[in-house]
Amino acid sequence: MGIPPDHVFRLGLTSVNAYLVDDGEVTLVDAGTPWDAEQLEAQLEGAGTGYAVADVDRVLVTHYDLDHVGTLAELPFDAPVYAADPDASYLDGSATPPLTPHKALSQRVGGLFVSTPDLPVRRVGDREEVGGFTAFRTPGHTPGHTAYVHRAFGVAFVGDMVTESDGDLAPSSWFTAYSTAENAASVGRFAVALSPGGPEVLAVGHGDPVREGGTERLRRVALGDPDRSDDASREGGRGTTRGG
Repeated sequence: MGIPPDHVFRLGLTSVNAYLVDDGEVTLVDAGTPWDAEQLEAQLEGAGTGYAVADVDRVLVTHYDLDHVGTLAELPFDAPVYAADPDASYLDGSATPPLTPHKALSQRVGGLFVSTPDLPVRRVGDREEVGGFTAFRTPGHTPGHTAYVHRAFGVAFVGDMVTESDGDLAPSSWFTAYSTAENAASVGRFAVALSPGGPEVLAVGHGDPVREGGTERLRRVALGDPDRSDDASREGGRGTTRGG
């Protein structure tokens, strides 16, 4: 289902979102679980005028988790993958997540179900430009967590830094994060970096995309203010889940 603006599409998978962006180059942001391959292909075909895996020019990975990188080795992608270290090293198999803390262990266990993709994995740095996107390092949920902003389209792809459920935005929880304190600091820095006039749309990994006032809502989350939207700033559709 498209979200504002045109040419940005939410690909609702089993328990997570991926996104397709077409600005003349076709970018996939995140890639679902290993079991989402058929569903992702179907979602691509249903986006806009229809896309295929072969149309994807690049993949931007917000972080290494089972539900964000799983189809990269399951589908015939022929495109570079961008991610930040250490998550990029977990993705290309040159490193393994540690056993602690608890989130690292979940990455390590999840990695047992994720094959290493036969694709070039390119390390992305803070504020690095990748096509029409700017990468922002946002560690906390994972050490290499990265958000991507498409300023021309007014969309921030925030991965699991925050999640949406029933209109509420919340930062990554203790259960799902390496460090809630570091994640909270990342939310604050990111909100400041986007202001003033930051993106209206927040494309979250879990839940419904925020369609209006995205930067302001991030600022409120960073300040610890209650954040709830009962108006039309949420896209209806697939049921919401908390981030993994």
